[in-house]
Amino acid sequence: MPPMRNAVVTGATSGIGEAIARKLAAEGMRVALVGRSEERLGQARRRILAEVPHAELRLERTDLSLLGDVRDLAERLADPPPDVVVSNAAVIADIADRTEEGHQRTLAVNHLAPYLLMRSLVEPIGGRPARFVVVGGSPQGLTRVPIDVEHLELNTIRDLGSVRSFRPFLAYARTKNMNAMFVYALARRLEGTAITVNGAHPGVIRGTRLGLEHNRGLLRAFGAVSQLMVSPGGPEAGADTPTWLATSPEVEGVTGRFFVKREAVATAPHTTDPARCDRLWDESARLVGQAAAL
Repeated sequence: MPPMRNAVVTGATSGIGEAIARKLAAEGMRVALVGRSEERLGQARRRILAEVPHAELRLERTDLSLLGDVRDLAERLADPPPDVVVSNAAVIADIADRTEEGHQRTLAVNHLAPYLLMRSLVEPIGGRPARFVVVGGSPQGLTRVPIDVEHLELNTIRDLGSVRSFRPFLAYARTKNMNAMFVYALARRLEGTAITVNGAHPGVIRGTRLGLEHNRGLLRAFGAVSQLMVSPGGPEAGADTPTWLATSPEVEGVTGRFFVKREAVATAPHTTDPARCDRLWDESARLVGQAAAL
């Protein structure tokens, strides 16, 4: 009998992340659920076990807004190294919300955390096959929010328009733009290895906590209203393409692509330009305190 494969899912305590974790467990993988709350991790585990009684689940309480926590998480996940890593966690935080490490929270959770986690796991994985999946944003939406690759922090705190209540959503969109660029940059750096890296847009899905957990006032109200303007199918539908990328033989060896509804799609030229992606990589390395070379 082949050894059990190991998977990691961030943002696994509700919505799309929990649905991805449940599907991977049903495929026979041992799944590490990554979340910020011990209580919500336990609740998610109970819900998954109710549907997949044989599931082997590992709870990893981590605050992904803190790079120190992300480094500690990577160390814990390195033995045994994962076969699948799905970066799903995301927030829409107030523009003024900064972590104790000094980073704007939306940037820290949505971009810096997956950047640091995935590149930290490359060495432990070594020559073994593995799949990295980044849950990103709408390719159509990405065309309208090019980022400043020279000053990443400014993308989530400046030039966000005159309507204050919508600024956090533009900041969020810019980090989703970074997700696509990170996929392309990491995939190029892993060419010739057995690790693949792909992105997926799950759709705008009802039943997630995105836009609600850290928000207050008009931002929270808009987040609640936005849940009424969503695609049908709920978290199960949103989890389909990321899970397919993590498990399907159809995409074995496929890397550096972005998928919607299991179809590879093009994202905006400003997200695919190698020089811009390289600059994003280098600036991200500086912000997380690592050398640019992988």
